[in-house]
Amino acid sequence: MALKWTRRGILKILGLMGATSFTLGAYNYMKAESKILLPEPSKDGEMSVERAIAGRRSVRRFESAFISLNQLSQLLWAAQGITDSRGFRGAPSAGALYPLELFILAGKVEGLKEGVYHYDAEGCSLELRREGDLRLEMASASTLNQMWIKDAPIILVICAIYERTVSKYGLRGERYVHMEAGHVGENIYLQAESLGLACTVVGAFLDDEVRRILDVSEETAPLYLIPIGMPS
Repeated sequence: MALKWTRRGILKILGLMGATSFTLGAYNYMKAESKILLPEPSKDGEMSVERAIAGRRSVRRFESAFISLNQLSQLLWAAQGITDSRGFRGAPSAGALYPLELFILAGKVEGLKEGVYHYDAEGCSLELRREGDLRLEMASASTLNQMWIKDAPIILVICAIYERTVSKYGLRGERYVHMEAGHVGENIYLQAESLGLACTVVGAFLDDEVRRILDVSEETAPLYLIPIGMPS
């Protein structure tokens, strides 16, 4: 039986091996049993785009309240969710190559245990990578004394695998990846605002420490830390 090196093919291999996960380069594949399906995101919000743009602010103080799994699902969908039957996503990507990967440090999410998760856009699901509350460690990985990061109920981490874009566009592709990260960051800001949440994008951190916390390979480059929560 011939199996292709696609996500579906690799998941079939996992079943044959009796394994729960498999790493190939910067990719980590997990069996469906290891995944947490997210609630279906809404396509109709209560706030207009114009109101979200007008109200968007960077916030660094958060309430200690939990956020819901529905809110988390909505934020992830706004960032990288698939919005088209052809596989296109909510944020534009050069050549539709989608070099970005989203990770979540969950500390206070209703119905979700503390841990580090990877967002699977295709399956609208989460893959648990590490257990435990690692928000303090992530805050310590930041520079410029940004310990307020640990107070957010979740921290989104946007990472890039440059090769996906550079393989087609050469070194110019690195610029395209950074532009895409900006698109995704603004989508998160506006979705957070529409949900009554707030965030701040953080770019000052130690790359190697962030990789260690996420448990990702050297070719996975962290670009943004985005603490999100209820503004205080």
